[in-house]
Amino acid sequence: MPANPPRQPLSKSLSKSRFNPAPGFADLWNELRRPNPYRWPILALSVLPVAGILAWAFDQQYYGEPERPRIEYITTLEDGRSDAEIAAENRANQEIKDLRAAEEARIADEKRKMYKALGAATGIDVDSMERKADAERAAAEAAAKKRLEQAEARAPAQTSPEQ
Repeated sequence: MPANPPRQPLSKSLSKSRFNPAPGFADLWNELRRPNPYRWPILALSVLPVAGILAWAFDQQYYGEPERPRIEYITTLEDGRSDAEIAAENRANQEIKDLRAAEEARIADEKRKMYKALGAATGIDVDSMERKADAERAAAEAAAKKRLEQAEARAPAQTSPEQ
């Protein structure tokens, strides 16, 4: 059985390879040392595309998805609450919701008044615009009411488990 030939060091095997970069660097160095008046502008133009791509790549930002929360159980409600406590809490929450809705309506009315004053000052026919907006609001409310009635009609009659 013939013995394996001794392995050459990587530098010697690479020097015989066609993928050896050393001759390329030597050629580049020789070209840069030659007294050519365009060598520095050519080198600068050669570096510009790579520098532009690197600048663009380093400027990019990637935000990964946030870690999903680990929820074992919800502890905001006490165990064993009575129906009366639940109803009282629902009434309090409904009052807060009604107050917020009233405040939002007041702010929207103030905005409408300001826009109406601005339109009147600039010579726009604000009365016809207001009638049109009122008609659109009424149509949207009627459509929402109709959808709610249809949803209630489609929902099966709920019976309590005691019946």
